[in-house]
Amino acid sequence: MTRRLMSRFTCTVTLCALGAGAADAQPAAPPAPTDTVATAIPGVVTAGTKVEFIKAGFTGTEGPVGLPDGSLIFTETQANRITRIDKDTNATSVFLENTNGSNGLGFDAKGRLISVQTTPGQARIGVIHPKEAVATITDNFDGKPYGRPNDLVVAKNGGIYFSEPGPNATPGQPPPVPALTPAVYYVSPAGKVARVAEGIERPNGIMLSADEKTLYVNNTAGEYLLAYDVRGDGTLGPRRNFAKYGKVTKTPAGAFNSGADGLAIDAQGRVYAATAAGIEVFSATGETLGAIPVSLAPQNIAFAGTDKKTLYIVGRGAAFKVRLLTEGYKGRAK
Repeated sequence: MTRRLMSRFTCTVTLCALGAGAADAQPAAPPAPTDTVATAIPGVVTAGTKVEFIKAGFTGTEGPVGLPDGSLIFTETQANRITRIDKDTNATSVFLENTNGSNGLGFDAKGRLISVQTTPGQARIGVIHPKEAVATITDNFDGKPYGRPNDLVVAKNGGIYFSEPGPNATPGQPPPVPALTPAVYYVSPAGKVARVAEGIERPNGIMLSADEKTLYVNNTAGEYLLAYDVRGDGTLGPRRNFAKYGKVTKTPAGAFNSGADGLAIDAQGRVYAATAAGIEVFSATGETLGAIPVSLAPQNIAFAGTDKKTLYIVGRGAAFKVRLLTEGYKGRAK
């Protein structure tokens, strides 16, 4: 073989090897979930407290809510089930199957488990448990079906606030055109549905204050946790910026991304938000108090345990918990 042919052969083999390597390259695996250690947040958590990794391998992790016995349940939306975590052993078990893609959860005063149900073409807010009480509460607004409602909170009077961020985009596909634009809706105790907040880029987690005079809404595509005054008829006052998220990036298109998802409150009125910064803690007036670190980006949170001092964190197929100095608000399940 001549020197020129040898050179061409070598270059060809090299290029082929590089091409094969590029074709076979796999995306980087997400970080493995591990324990983390909290820094001090006065009145909330002591420095050095372990954020305990419980288990991974779940299929979609959302909608955590505490049960009266101190255990916690959460939704595996993509697996179409609700899973329970034992308060003492961390053992997991199936609480409910065939949940119509349930995401956010809440209990009403009658002890009925109400869920946001996201199966395409069957999206609704409805009672999912017990079996004899299963019912649809709302599956449309003004005759238009919901796209993919996300989270809810049940008021003491039985009214329900829920978020509709719009359908999730499929990678490589143009965004679907939703029948309804992103908004917050309210179902009155009498069953009447009203759109009560619009103009939120991507409303996600939703929570009432302890006195139910303020509604908090996480905006995944925004810089701020939002707040609204609640009127006597359940409608909302003007939007206001309640607290600024600690870690916000911009997409290539220039949109904000805070990773803001689930919300919880404690007995002192502090607000807890699952965001890209971890579990951010804000005072009742919106002051940033600190953040609890989590090894995977958190999606949702809830207080549970017999004393309601354990904060459970779920996200990215994993579950965690951390013992706090304060207790969650006990006036509602969440």
